Amino acid sequence: MKLISIPESKYDNYRLDVIFDGYKWDPQFSDNNTIAKHILVIGQEEHEELEALTEKLAKETIKAEETLNRNLKLAKPLALPKKIRKQLKRMKNYDADKHIRLMRHDFHPTAENNWAVSEVNSDVPGGFAEASLMPGIAAGLFKGKNYRYKNFGDIIAGAIAKKVKPGGNIMLVHCTSYSDDRQVMQFLGDKLKLMDYNVIYAAADHLRFENNRAISILDGNTGMADAIFRFTPLEWLIDIKPKHWQGYFDTITPSCNHPAAIFAQTKRFPFVWDTLEEFGVHLACWRELLPETIETKDAGNNEDYIFKPAFGRVGEKISIKEACRDDEYEKIMKDVKKHPKQYIAQKKFASKPLIGEDGESFHVCIGVYSVEGKAAGYYARISKTPRIDSNAADIPVLIEF
Repeated sequence: MKLISIPESKYDNYRLDVIFDGYKWDPQFSDNNTIAKHILVIGQEEHEELEALTEKLAKETIKAEETLNRNLKLAKPLALPKKIRKQLKRMKNYDADKHIRLMRHDFHPTAENNWAVSEVNSDVPGGFAEASLMPGIAAGLFKGKNYRYKNFGDIIAGAIAKKVKPGGNIMLVHCTSYSDDRQVMQFLGDKLKLMDYNVIYAAADHLRFENNRAISILDGNTGMADAIFRFTPLEWLIDIKPKHWQGYFDTITPSCNHPAAIFAQTKRFPFVWDTLEEFGVHLACWRELLPETIETKDAGNNEDYIFKPAFGRVGEKISIKEACRDDEYEKIMKDVKKHPKQYIAQKKFASKPLIGEDGESFHVCIGVYSVEGKAAGYYARISKTPRIDSNAADIPVLIEF
């Protein structure tokens, strides 16, 4: 794995291409440019290893969530929000074969020259265009090199095509007031339109459910939905008013992702592993790659552990002290004490920084997608600090062969 600098003379045009041709409408966070000036090149052996590990993790995760869904009492240690717990019993009709299962496991190279997995983005992983178009744009800058890439967009669109016939109505459900959500959905929607699907961009409350089937109530696009692609996180969806979100839990309309994804989305997922293994669910790969995870009260003031929100996203509120700004660390620790069940404590691992050709040092998170249990491409980010958060830059992943 190595960082290769994009030639300075080519970077400005590359950045514009990524913004306008690659759906990267949010190229800045605060004062930070979020389009990296490097490419991340991984070797064929690393590629094969990451894919194999991802598929093992996906297999274990899917088996775990299906077991939890059949035995809801086992899910109690997950401490899911009350509104979600009340709806879980509606998922008795869940049939994984009817839906599309998408995940992204986040890998980090460590100082011990192995991999650590920080989490699985089980519910609504993002980064679609960055994992599909950005690598192609970057590869064009390095013609003559033996680089290839995996196009996530082609794979997820192919999975949808197996569930929905051309001409079908596909609801792309997202938070419509956020441009960073819309760019993800616009990328996917444009791709599906080329495949002759009728794409409906919608908020979560633009759906109603009758006889467990989804129906669009959006003006100009009313009628039966043939598939739901949900990009609104489940823990956000439950706060919709008026309350028309319960149907997501028992719909037979093909969905990506079905709410069954919530079991692994919470970072409290490891707290049910011992019990799951008593039910025959083996989690050897998870145990190997995820740092030890315990209740916050058991970590105390042990500096070997960091604290993470159970439903945190984009690296928010993670107590890596050297990555925190101003009084952020003190605020996180105060919130941990106030809401201990909303956090977990995780053994801190030593992230191994990569040194670029220009001598700059970056920490790397390489997210590996799986679709229907099969590895489906990469979405990576780099950061000056060990915490990969909103200040991190998106970087294309190319495979050297």
